Amino acid sequence: MTDSKYFTTTKKGEIFELKSELNSDKKEKKKEAVKKVIASMTVGKDVSALFPDVVNCMQTDNLELKKLVYLYLMNYAKSQPDMAIMAVNTFVKDCEDPNPLIRALAVRTMGCIRVDKITEYLCEPLRKCLKDEDPYVRKTAAICVAKLHDINASMVEDQGFLDQLKELLSDSNPMVVANAVASLTEINEASSSGQPLMELNAATMNKLLTALNECTEWGQVFILDALSQYSPKDEREAQSICERITPRLAHANAAVVLSAVKCLMKFMELMVGDSEFVKNLTKKLAPPLVTLLSSEPEVQYVALRNINLIVQKRPELLKHEMKVFFVKYNDPIYVKLEKLDIMIRLASEANIVQVLSELKEYATEVDVDFVRKAVRAIGRCAIKVETSAERCVSTLLDLIQTKVNYVVQEAIVVIKDIFRKYPNKYESIISTLCENLDTLDEPEARASMIWIIGEYAERIDNADELLESFLEGFHDENTQVQLQLLTAIVKLFLKRPTDTQELVQQVLSLATQDSDNPDLRDRGFIYWRLLSTDPGAAKEVVLAEKPLIAEETDLIEPTLLDELICHIASLASVYHKPPSAFVEGRTGLRRALPKQSSGDNESNSDQQQQQQQQQQQPTVIPNQDSLIPDLLNMDISAPPVVPAAQPAYTGGTLDLLSGGLDSLLGGGGADAAAAPAAGATPPVGGANTSSAGLLGDIFGMPATAGQGYSLPKQLWLPANRGKGMEITGTFSRRNGIISMDMTIHNKAMQPITNFAIQLNKNSFGITPSATLNVPAPVAPNQSVDVSLILATTGPVQRMDPLTNLQVAIKNSVDVFYFATVMPMHIFFTEDGAMEKRVFLSTWKDIPSQNEVQFNIDNVNMNADGISNKLQANNVFTIAKRNVEGQDMLYQSIKLTNGIWVLTELKLQPGNTTIVLSLKSRATDVAQGINEAFQGILHS
Repeated sequence: MTDSKYFTTTKKGEIFELKSELNSDKKEKKKEAVKKVIASMTVGKDVSALFPDVVNCMQTDNLELKKLVYLYLMNYAKSQPDMAIMAVNTFVKDCEDPNPLIRALAVRTMGCIRVDKITEYLCEPLRKCLKDEDPYVRKTAAICVAKLHDINASMVEDQGFLDQLKELLSDSNPMVVANAVASLTEINEASSSGQPLMELNAATMNKLLTALNECTEWGQVFILDALSQYSPKDEREAQSICERITPRLAHANAAVVLSAVKCLMKFMELMVGDSEFVKNLTKKLAPPLVTLLSSEPEVQYVALRNINLIVQKRPELLKHEMKVFFVKYNDPIYVKLEKLDIMIRLASEANIVQVLSELKEYATEVDVDFVRKAVRAIGRCAIKVETSAERCVSTLLDLIQTKVNYVVQEAIVVIKDIFRKYPNKYESIISTLCENLDTLDEPEARASMIWIIGEYAERIDNADELLESFLEGFHDENTQVQLQLLTAIVKLFLKRPTDTQELVQQVLSLATQDSDNPDLRDRGFIYWRLLSTDPGAAKEVVLAEKPLIAEETDLIEPTLLDELICHIASLASVYHKPPSAFVEGRTGLRRALPKQSSGDNESNSDQQQQQQQQQQQPTVIPNQDSLIPDLLNMDISAPPVVPAAQPAYTGGTLDLLSGGLDSLLGGGGADAAAAPAAGATPPVGGANTSSAGLLGDIFGMPATAGQGYSLPKQLWLPANRGKGMEITGTFSRRNGIISMDMTIHNKAMQPITNFAIQLNKNSFGITPSATLNVPAPVAPNQSVDVSLILATTGPVQRMDPLTNLQVAIKNSVDVFYFATVMPMHIFFTEDGAMEKRVFLSTWKDIPSQNEVQFNIDNVNMNADGISNKLQANNVFTIAKRNVEGQDMLYQSIKLTNGIWVLTELKLQPGNTTIVLSLKSRATDVAQGINEAFQGILHS
């Protein structure tokens, strides 16, 4: 008979009947009653009223009944903590039962009951169970320590349970070792100290490797994860560990295989790249990864996401296994797309013919999304493998001839990229592309076609007619198409000015007078001003030679890739994000691959120099670089790369909100050019002061000077990572100069000399404006304060987080790398006070979806105090109003890169929480601005 009978309702009062059955003298009837209680609890009925009666059933030798009662207790103990205390004596008694199953069950249940009062009674039984003679009890107790740590961390540390756990690493039973490792790992990740609890030395490693061969598959996963965090003292030890881990690659469980791959990938970093051992290991790694692709689709997808990371780090691993990534007709779409991505990564001159043949087949599939990605993949092949470009273009032309609408449109998008990569090589196909002009209905395809016409207007006889056909429905086009059309017609005018003057006037009029889009309007005014003041300069700007596009535009940033390699076989490797990005409140140590051995550095020095030369060539736009190991070997004496500035003019307010030209809004004539910045007219179509609402009658606030805010110094480079050199530091802005203030402590036994510093590309172009001047030598146990003046003229590259700064510092001992986050307020410039009318029209121009709100708590200042404090940090109060009893402050901020941020602060009397609303074209800066306000107002 099944257990379904327990889920049927009884006729009379259910609780009353169950109560009488639970108190029955007959054991069988009592057990049946407990089963009914558990069944009711399972379907969501409240049976907490039976708590004392169920607890009375604990006094039994029947293991099945005891399990059921314990299950009930775990569910209701939190809502009935006082009643749960009644069960403590039975728990303690069960922990000394002759039956090891009951002992383990008791300690497991006590660990699952998250009630502080019971936790106090758990310590003594847990201590005994950790030393129990039976391994089953010990392994259960090991996991219980982690559960107890989650409830009361200080108690676990005070009672010495962590030391007992470490002792279990030497246990004779492999499952006890595996559970001790799992428990220590979980405690370590939850620990706020940041110090590793598990001291991995050679002796511990040997015990873990011995246990690895005998424990269950999940035990092996925990042990392999712990092994991956060990740093071998030399290459020989790394090879020895790899030899003992390699048999795990043949395991049937995919988690064990991927965990083993993670360990091997990490230890391979410590070995000479071209050694025989690494070559053999590379051959052994490929088959298990290929085998994973024979599993069910979900496992395949996880394996493919991990393989995607592996081939970015070591493409040679699977370079001969291209065929296994060919798509099968019955693969789910998510597997197909991931396989396609890996195929492109593995594409090379050796296999490109095979890959293109496959991709051409995929382009005739029925799944539209897959077809689109396949067509794009053909374009990526052309850009990646230069020798295949002609064959790729030919394949794309064949696809265009199919006249399938979405295929044609994707093909035109990728052909535009091919033109960018190989200028003046394949332009003969433009006539074929123009034949399909009427069929294009997607914004990206239309924009790409317009770009091609504008870029090669001198080769297309009827370019003006083609562009004019797009102009007829200008206001119905997508913004992307409108912007591209504006630029293309300006290019055409600069190439053929005599017969296109009417066309360029028409598009400039549409963009500046009839459009509500501020980006389009701004670009239109820029072109109008350029063409009216200096056509020669316009030609240089608009028709400038374009840099070639990068070969791989979707590679993961190298430092992130190294971190993700350390998280293979976890959710981070599926999301391709570090755990801190999706695990709330995670404080664990950040993992990173070890530095390569010195022998490897020497053997690869020539290769590094070649890479540097390639990186310094100005013909390729690189994707996100990281703090590469040869950062300090770059030519520091070379002039810094300064981003090309937009043309500036003597009149008007230029570059407002990274592109506004409010002084031109009246028509761009000579009078507008001569008008002072303060007199900028409101935008065409913008609101006038009579309809301005709350902002219409705002009045200015006096400027006040004050002491700028500066964060206290933080630990940037600990002594254990700096080989005795410890660096603490902060950033400040004084009199318009950004400085990096550091204290260098020498905790080593010998003096340190020969300091140099290099900053990686970053979001704000921060770069040293002078060399690092450290009074040398820095003697042992001595500290030196150093201030490095910074400029914002360096190369710009978006970082994550936005103000992240990667630093390399060299001294007589070694080169050291660290990253820090710069506070946003150091980028607030002194010329950020906006004229009131400009503020009003700009606030209205920025779309409402660009407005972000934050709460700032515990601010014990009035409006004037807040205004003065912020103004001392270049947050300029434009106006102050009182609306329905609450003060409103309106402020403007200008960042060093020309981006403007407008803010509104709402203060209610008697309330210490103020509401910050901010608007900007670049919403990415919002979080940084909020943190700056929090820091300034709480300083």
